[in-house]
Amino acid sequence: MNATTVISTDKAPAAIGPYSQAISTGSLIFTSGQLPLKPGSKDISDNIKDQARASLTNVRAILEAAGSSLQKVVKTTVYLTDISDFASVNEIYAEFFSTPFPARSCFAVKALPLGARVEIEVIASV
Repeated sequence: MNATTVISTDKAPAAIGPYSQAISTGSLIFTSGQLPLKPGSKDISDNIKDQARASLTNVRAILEAAGSSLQKVVKTTVYLTDISDFASVNEIYAEFFSTPFPARSCFAVKALPLGARVEIEVIASV
């Protein structure tokens, strides 16, 4: 049976509820959805590109704390409160990921915590 390890770093915002920043089991890392927060802050930019960049920066920090990287991401899930932000988020997403791009799902949702417009979670290998 695979051991489960909690991943935590102060280089990404602490969880705002009863969950972990990420969990590692076997050779996989599962991050929780990352809001566009800076560590130690609850301030969120109004700009969707800034929000996407902040969410992905948080994802990267968590993966690095787990001994992984964005290059080892195999699947992402992106939640948007407005699907018309899709192209703007894609632009920033392409700054963080390169070919071969991870598999991805993107959903429009009614609302996200703290009024965020984007939340991103990933699955990566160690």
